[in-house]
Amino acid sequence: MLEDGKRAKAKLQTISVTGGLLRLAKSLSQGDFVEVAFQTQSGPVRGMAEMLTPVRAATDGALQPFRFVALGDDDHRALRMVVDSAADRSFQGIRSSQWTAPKSV
Repeated sequence: MLEDGKRAKAKLQTISVTGGLLRLAKSLSQGDFVEVAFQTQSGPVRGMAEMLTPVRAATDGALQPFRFVALGDDDHRALRMVVDSAADRSFQGIRSSQWTAPKSV
C-alpha cells in the first residue's frame, strides 16, 4: 500500500532479510515509504519499506528495489525462515550438482 492510502499490485521478484525487488506496472518515486505485504510458507510478512531507485523500466513494467525500515518480530521471524530455507535449498543444489571430491595425487 502506498503512503497516500492507495494500493499498487506488484510481483515480488527477490527477497532478503533487508529488502527485495518488486516488478511494478509503474515505478514509484525513490524515497517513497510503502507498506509491503506478502505471504510466505512461514506465514505472512508485513512491514514498512523505502523504495529505492528503479533498476529497469520496460513496457511490461518496472523493477524497483526496496529496503525494509520496520518489521514486527513475527514478520521478521517469518522472513528469516523463508530466506534461510531458500538459501539451504540453493546451497544443497550447488553442493550436490557441482561438488567433486579432490583427486589424490
